[in-house]
Amino acid sequence: LGDAHFFGGEGVEVNKEKGADFYTKAAMQGHVQSRHNLGCYEGEKGNGDRAVRHLLISAKVGDKISLETVKRAFMEGLATKEQYAEALKGYQDAKEEMKSHDRDQASALRK
Repeated sequence: LGDAHFFGGEGVEVNKEKGADFYTKAAMQGHVQSRHNLGCYEGEKGNGDRAVRHLLISAKVGDKISLETVKRAFMEGLATKEQYAEALKGYQDAKEEMKSHDRDQASALRK
C-alpha cells in the first residue's frame, strides 16, 4: 500500500505522505524494505539524520541496498564514517547470523 500511494498507479493518486504512513506502519512491524523506503523518503525531504537512522536499521538486519545507500551518503558527506562502519558491521553480523550448513548446500545445488 505504501508503494501504491507513494508512486501512484492502478487507480491510486500519488500521496507521498499517506505512502510514508503505510511505510511507517510496516517498518514498525519489521518490514525491512519499508524501513529502507522511509530512509529514502526522509533523505528526499532533506532530513539527513532521520534518513541515515532508518537506513542503519535496515542495513543492520542484512539489507544490502540500505548498506550501499549509507555508503553513498558517507561518500557524499551526508553520513559519518562511524555511521557507515556501524552499518557495515551490522550488515556483516546479520549475514553471518543467517549462514547455515543447509543454506550453503541449497545454494551449491542451484549453481
